[in-house]
Amino acid sequence: MSSATPTPTRVRRLPVLGALRLGRPSDVWFKPALSVVAAVAPPSLLLVVLGRLDLAAYTMAGSLCALYAHNRPYAARAKVLAWVVLGMLGGLAVALLAASLTRNAVVLVTVGALLAAVQKVMCDATRVGPPAHVILTFVSSAALFVPQTLGQVPGHLALAAAAGAWAWLVGMAPAPLRPHGPERRATAQALDAAAAYAETARGGEEGAGARSAAYAAVHAAWQTLLAAGDRPSTARRALERLVVRAEVALAAAADADPARLRAWARAVRGTGRIPRTGDPRRDDGGPRRTDSGARLDGDGPRQDGGPLGERDELVGVAAERAVAPRPLWSRLGPLAPVAVRSALGCALAGYVSFALGADRPYWALVTAASLYQANITLTWSRAVQRVVGNLVGVLLFAAVTPVAQLGPLALVLCILACNFGAEALIGRNYWLGSVCVTPLALLVTELPGYQPTGELVTDRVVDTLVGALVGFVAAVAVTDRRAGRRVERALTAVDHARERAARLAADPAATPAALEAARRALAAAVVDLRATADAAAGEWWQRALPQERVVLAEQAAHRTLAATVRRQGLLPGPGTTSTYTHTEGASP
Repeated sequence: MSSATPTPTRVRRLPVLGALRLGRPSDVWFKPALSVVAAVAPPSLLLVVLGRLDLAAYTMAGSLCALYAHNRPYAARAKVLAWVVLGMLGGLAVALLAASLTRNAVVLVTVGALLAAVQKVMCDATRVGPPAHVILTFVSSAALFVPQTLGQVPGHLALAAAAGAWAWLVGMAPAPLRPHGPERRATAQALDAAAAYAETARGGEEGAGARSAAYAAVHAAWQTLLAAGDRPSTARRALERLVVRAEVALAAAADADPARLRAWARAVRGTGRIPRTGDPRRDDGGPRRTDSGARLDGDGPRQDGGPLGERDELVGVAAERAVAPRPLWSRLGPLAPVAVRSALGCALAGYVSFALGADRPYWALVTAASLYQANITLTWSRAVQRVVGNLVGVLLFAAVTPVAQLGPLALVLCILACNFGAEALIGRNYWLGSVCVTPLALLVTELPGYQPTGELVTDRVVDTLVGALVGFVAAVAVTDRRAGRRVERALTAVDHARERAARLAADPAATPAALEAARRALAAAVVDLRATADAAAGEWWQRALPQERVVLAEQAAHRTLAATVRRQGLLPGPGTTSTYTHTEGASP
């Protein structure tokens, strides 16, 4: 069949101006920005008082851990932050030991490259990020070129550990004030994404991009809710129902009311009570409603403890929590090309920088490490962003240096300002954040003592260009030839999940738990297929991809998802009046 014939995949044009286009800031851009300031400031200011600002590089290594896990529920965040701190200490320990045992730059660059590859792979496999491996690589690589003795290593590690513990407390500090904040944000993003897709469907547009984004947002919301812990709560159940509403909107986009979805999203983002929509399978009136038509937690006599609450509980959530996660080793195999790229590119960048006479070849190494993304096209975009951001950043460094050199306190305040600016801007585009990251990295080198500005600027520019060029060449040389196989496996997974969901939807004896689990599995498989196909399409030197099969598989999966939702009673049958539309106030 022609529809099943793989079509040749053209190498995507490498963008330049498109890579620099600014996007919308993250909903929570201020959280990592304020957190890193709160984590860096106390240890650094204490060292200023003690007259030991030369030790601030070690405390800053631990403080930077506060950048992680802001999208995780607090139960999961506590574990992720602890592992990040331990990972940072592990990389720092290896770097400090290497620095204390040898001053051979080739050996140190090799150690740094291997550490960068391990950090990249582990962060990708565990999906830790942003900022993923870049901060860990920066910390360990910089430590490699700081003169050490074996006797100093325990004390320096203790400083980093103490600052890491403080960063953990900073990251967990909002929990008592807004315990469900991350879950609420993820739910709001799912509702907004579903509303955006519903708008494209009503406008008669194809909306493939909006649909994929909406399914990805809904899937992310479910993963966030599942990571929130095993003890369900009234708020958690209310959020789960709202995510189901987003799924219903995806299944019947033409009947969904985007305004209603956005109203729910605004309410969820706020600090008030969570809108309660009742049972998606039955809305039989009675409780008081808000102006947007949503029932509020605590309204009316029906609470989660009663019969309606028992019926409302989404049985698929408990079933999915019982499924064991994939073992870590199974996620490491596909990352082998990324590991080779990182190790080779970082090592070569460091060697070339050292050969050119650089005193800090780790700058080139970190630049190369920061490039590697899911495919060649994205890696090129990151290279453009990194070069532009660093070149503008060195100009900013030259401008702030006179202020930073007024004294230790002024230096710390400049570092704090750069930390805040980097996290506040990086969500708009990586290059914009790099404008602040570059002077931050240069200011950190002045913690032990001030250095000539012109020399620092020149070295940074050369190392940036070397790292970007050599790193990208390594990415092109080590292509991911297994990307096509992963697309085939993702297609097979979608086919199997769709067949199972269709079989259960047609089975009158199918249990609600089985239907819910099958629907979730199919939705997750569709999200994975789109991500895998997009990643593979940006790779070079590979066989043709079955693009038509991907599109057909997605379309069939979406039809099956709609049928499964209808079978669960979340949507009416074809040709009948939509209970969802009339009871929830959506436009007919």
